[in-house]
Amino acid sequence: MHPLSKVLEDAGLDALMVTQPENVRYLSGFTSPKDGWVVVHREGMVLVTDPRYTVQAEQESRIPHRIVPREKAAEVTAELLKGRVGFEANHLAFGRLEALREQVPAEWVPTHDLVEKLRLVKSPEEIRHIRAAAKLADEGFGHILPFLRPGSSELDIALELEFYLRKRGSEGIAFEIIVASGERSAMPHGAASAKKLLPGELVTLDFGAVVEGYRSDMTRTVALGEVSRELRAIYDAVLEAQQRALEAVRPGKLGKEVDGVARQVLAGRGYGEYFAHGLGHGVGLAIHEGPSLGRLSEHVLEPGMVVTVEPGVYVPGVGGCRIEDLVLVTPTGHEVLSHSPKAFTSL
Repeated sequence: MHPLSKVLEDAGLDALMVTQPENVRYLSGFTSPKDGWVVVHREGMVLVTDPRYTVQAEQESRIPHRIVPREKAAEVTAELLKGRVGFEANHLAFGRLEALREQVPAEWVPTHDLVEKLRLVKSPEEIRHIRAAAKLADEGFGHILPFLRPGSSELDIALELEFYLRKRGSEGIAFEIIVASGERSAMPHGAASAKKLLPGELVTLDFGAVVEGYRSDMTRTVALGEVSRELRAIYDAVLEAQQRALEAVRPGKLGKEVDGVARQVLAGRGYGEYFAHGLGHGVGLAIHEGPSLGRLSEHVLEPGMVVTVEPGVYVPGVGGCRIEDLVLVTPTGHEVLSHSPKAFTSL
């Protein structure tokens, strides 16, 4: 019996309509999940997609599948979904829900994170894919270092890094590559721009690779030549906070406890107000998924979870720094999956 069968029983549902793409892929293995959905019954599951994917669904889906032409979609949906039907409230658009209510005379029940809870703890196969994606990211960092020189643009660096990752086997980039230099390094999500790198700046690179749909996430910050005493102090503070937080990652820890370790270090160095985001998040088929490591996180870490540990300091008008590793929670503690050097580096 699939774990979701028990979930349906506990929720008093006769069926669950799964539309969130990462959840569709997780349950079925289908690699075009935006163009399909999964119906979960207590006795099993079925993938539903359209005739464009007849061959692909046959080759990829781990569960039974139905190929449904557009003109038959309403009829088949009504056939598959009866009784109390759960839908993913955080994903299903209101317009589509209204259409489904007209097509399907079922009782529609909003649900939250039923499949996501299964995805919190990764299987050995999932960990293998994430580990491979992390290895690709490490290789990418080693490749890009010689390109970090005054006169290069952030966009040129991002494009070179993406090209390299794809050539090495990444299915794409895990998210839009962040290259933020100088004062722009004070932007936690500073996507690469046309800005040219200058001597005396910090440059933050945040990127990841994709293997079999599973993502990696890593950030490193490097200096271009001699940087100011303040920028060096920021770097040292972030590195200490990151190392201390890593030491706290182990089964049984609450996400907010690990976050608090890093926050305390940065506050003690006078940078507490400049740490503008949570310490980390889960990574898998989605780049941001559970568990969370933040001020309010009640998630309890368990073996098999994969999380980021990424404190940062961002001082407007000055610059910023973030250092991030991908981390596997193990039965006895943790394993860092990102192996690129973190010691202060001046290029």
